Amino acid sequence: MGRGRQKAKHTKIARELKYDTYSPNFGALERELGHPDGSENEYVDKWADEYGDEDEDEADPSYPQRQQA
Repeated sequence: MGRGRQKAKHTKIARELKYDTYSPNFGALERELGHPDGSENEYVDKWADEYGDEDEDEADPSYPQRQQA
């Protein structure tokens, strides 16, 4: 494509984007972004049973205690 035709095509597209009004479909956008509506399951950590919480480790007497300054 020649430079003149290429520039004309870009100008046409720029004018369409600048002056045309589009009505956005917010429902489709919400579905695409995955807005939670309460029906989805919460995140479940599959490794939660493998390791204990950090708080439990500190309560363990065999856990090395930090010295207070």
